[in-house]
Amino acid sequence: MELFDCVKLIKPFEDLEVGFEGTILEKYSDSDYEVEFFDGNKESVGCYTISVEYLELIWVYKDHKKQS
Repeated sequence: MELFDCVKLIKPFEDLEVGFEGTILEKYSDSDYEVEFFDGNKESVGCYTISVEYLELIWVYKDHKKQS
């Protein structure tokens, strides 16, 4: 997972429910990220530092593909 990829929450985390989607804003390590999550109305619910074990990659930012 890289910057601007979209992810989905696969386990409850703090006040977020399974299924919330978000965008990776910062990559601290291969296992820790800063993610902004959004509700069903696409409104931001906040930014969270979260481990990869809670996340599923659902969309790869297109510019990553160009770098390969």
